[in-house]
Amino acid sequence: MIQSFKQNPLLEESYDTIVIGSGMGGLATAAILSKQGQKVLVLERHYTAGGFTHVFKRKDYEWDVGIHYIGEVQREKGILKRLFDYITNGELKWADMGEVYDRIIIGDEHFDFVRGVKNFKEKIISYFPEEEQAIHQYVNLVFEAVRSSKNYYISKAISPFWEKLFGSYLKKPFYKFSDKTTYDVLSTLTTNEKLIKVLTGQYGDYGLPPKESSFSMHASVARHYFDGGSFPIGGSSQIVKTIDPVIESAGGTILIKAEVNKVIIENNKAIGVKMSDGKSIYAKSIVSNAGINTTFNRLLPIEIVEKHHLKEQLQKVKPSVAHVSLYIGLEGSPEDLNIPKTNLWVYPKNGDHDTCVKNYLDDLNQPFPLVYLSFPSAKDPDWSKRYPGKSTVDIITLMPYEIFDKWSDSKWMKRGEEYDSIKEKIAQRLLKILYEKLPQAKGKINCYELSTPLTTKHFVNYKNGEVYGLDHSPSRFRQPFLKPRTKIKNFYLTGQDIVTAGVGGALFSGVLTSLAITGKNILKKL
Repeated sequence: MIQSFKQNPLLEESYDTIVIGSGMGGLATAAILSKQGQKVLVLERHYTAGGFTHVFKRKDYEWDVGIHYIGEVQREKGILKRLFDYITNGELKWADMGEVYDRIIIGDEHFDFVRGVKNFKEKIISYFPEEEQAIHQYVNLVFEAVRSSKNYYISKAISPFWEKLFGSYLKKPFYKFSDKTTYDVLSTLTTNEKLIKVLTGQYGDYGLPPKESSFSMHASVARHYFDGGSFPIGGSSQIVKTIDPVIESAGGTILIKAEVNKVIIENNKAIGVKMSDGKSIYAKSIVSNAGINTTFNRLLPIEIVEKHHLKEQLQKVKPSVAHVSLYIGLEGSPEDLNIPKTNLWVYPKNGDHDTCVKNYLDDLNQPFPLVYLSFPSAKDPDWSKRYPGKSTVDIITLMPYEIFDKWSDSKWMKRGEEYDSIKEKIAQRLLKILYEKLPQAKGKINCYELSTPLTTKHFVNYKNGEVYGLDHSPSRFRQPFLKPRTKIKNFYLTGQDIVTAGVGGALFSGVLTSLAITGKNILKKL
């Protein structure tokens, strides 16, 4: 049964825009259009809104499934902070994680990423004094690559006429960086493999190790956190809670348990959506935030897919990495248990990132190529008001979807003993790493639950349970169809697939999609 995110909506027969999917890209698009006077309907197939920004609860605990930290919201004049303020009317508040936002652990050594560009450089130089010049060059290249991305992304949203005239000019500086792998670029600066391993210690934030990832993607993430990390006060559920009133104030609404069966297209023009219950709802514009693969394979009529050769386009991109996430509830407050705010990135002592990933994929009994530990209850100053005497930990690692493929047709939470046994073995391996890094957690665990790629597939509707949509290889950024406009009139795309991975990328996709729809660039206003 379709339900409102709030209470009993008065559904209209038609809207200015319908957005399919309530992840960050869909919410941002809806909020920006609402601020421009549009009546927007957001349709979410699951029982909770927010996509990767939603939370879930078990046994008096709460976990954020996708948001572990956000950068660039510390600076009041920063564009990301201004965008969040714009789409939430300034209601979304952030807590700074402190001086050290990420700790890269390689074997028995650790390397801190500290807030502030000057501080970051000085800290990394203290670990690698003989590499001072390379470190300065690295930071300069990160900034140069990020500057080049502005015009590249704007080129995705301008009209086809202007894109034809100026597209090559706008994109060319970006391709200088995006066409190279992260390792290609860093290996020109230094031959110190340990330094390269440290500088790329956040590759889990976009899913591809250095020899496979585009340097532009790496630079985007590195720059994103140079000013430190933050966490939404009250948890990531505050994102949809603060955006919903903005949509509602313009006459729109967010619906949950509202699954779209097909986009209605007549004469190559999108005019509405047909719901799984058979009801049709109409709008002047339709936006899909369901991901490229789901959109082309499931939401569009087959004749439209064939007409525009959309399946052929999908062959040019690959899904990103899948993962497992262990959600842990502990007895004791973050203060009592001395739980840090700093994220821990744990890597094997030997081998570069790419070799560690290859060894692991060849034999899953090999050490995890990366393990990420996040401590949301310590990051959120409001946590103890909601859950006194409790703490939480999230642990994430890479996991091939194929391991769980045989259960793909089974039901969530009812996949059988063999599936549960595999999950438990993975959970115990991750718990062992937790106890090594946080021995005080031993004996304090009240509950834990492991999500698999099938869980991601169930909730986010990604075919292979991929966490970042499409992978961020150099070739991905050369695909001209990854943009808001499609060959179908009044049908648009939004979300991380048309920009980059993560909440920041998805948020910015809302800017591009709303610009493509209305011709109005809110960045000028901000």
